[in-house]
Amino acid sequence: MSARPLAPQSTIDLATRAGPVLILVVIVLVFGLLTPSFLAAESLSNTAKQASFIGIAAVGMVFVLLTAGIDLSVGSVMYLAPLVAGLLMRDAGLGVAAALGVCVLTGAALGALNALFIVGLRVVPFVATLATLFLFRGFGAWLTQSRQLDFPDAIRGFGLASVLGVPVPILVFAAVAVAAHVVLRHTAFGRHIYAFGNDPAAAVKAGLPVRRVQAAVYVISGTLAALAGFVVISQIGRLDAGFGRGREFDVIAAAVLGGASLFGGIGGAGSAVIGALTIQAVKAGLVFAGINLYLQPLIQGAVILFAVFFDGLREARLRALRRRVIRPRGV
Repeated sequence: MSARPLAPQSTIDLATRAGPVLILVVIVLVFGLLTPSFLAAESLSNTAKQASFIGIAAVGMVFVLLTAGIDLSVGSVMYLAPLVAGLLMRDAGLGVAAALGVCVLTGAALGALNALFIVGLRVVPFVATLATLFLFRGFGAWLTQSRQLDFPDAIRGFGLASVLGVPVPILVFAAVAVAAHVVLRHTAFGRHIYAFGNDPAAAVKAGLPVRRVQAAVYVISGTLAALAGFVVISQIGRLDAGFGRGREFDVIAAAVLGGASLFGGIGGAGSAVIGALTIQAVKAGLVFAGINLYLQPLIQGAVILFAVFFDGLREARLRALRRRVIRPRGV
């Protein structure tokens, strides 16, 4: 008996699920064909290393997107949290480990402030985090008077180190992604996040701690944005007034391009990994291919637009599947 051909709907469903991975593979292959040096081991390692900080922040963004929220303040948190740690390193003599702890705790506090506005005061997430985007960056500019802050040389020892040949930023990214995967897929908290994102009203009726869950995801986002900022600073050793500006768009694009949905309830840690690698592969590939510097933002914007368009198609497909599932038999 010959095998039945794959139904068109099954093909669409498969493409919907595997789309982010296919996009990444196509991008890597296209740039590899244009410039074979793009596929060199050192080049791919550098791409992964440069994607690490966006990926770390994107993991936090996935938590927020799963609840159908948004966090526009991540770029400013990436700026302010390492700034606080750097000032203490300079003025109080903190070591790298202590500075990392201060940075992460500052990010958690900034995330908690977002949670206060969104959960406590019922401000729409877009509006609340847009306001804190300017608030956090403005506070950082006031602290430094917009002057560059140079970090002690010891911090670069952390950012440029490697373990068994693997750069520390990649290891940190991998550890964050694995931890997030475990939390989302194998804990009650993770199940509560998905339940809230899929149907907030049903989650409330089921007695889930929805306010606590919603607040927690913004704290997680702030924490990981701060960690991402520290990872970058540990590689370059300095921070200026423009640091982190606009990175929120890269982070959101990475999460959505990797498979997380702006409508909530869909995505995981793998979304951040795939999306961050895709974003960085596009940036690195454009440089390798010698694309005009002024055209590069246009191409990057087109990739982001495609990600949002694909997310809309996926959501429409899922709505159609839900209607088909709940339709009474025989109708």
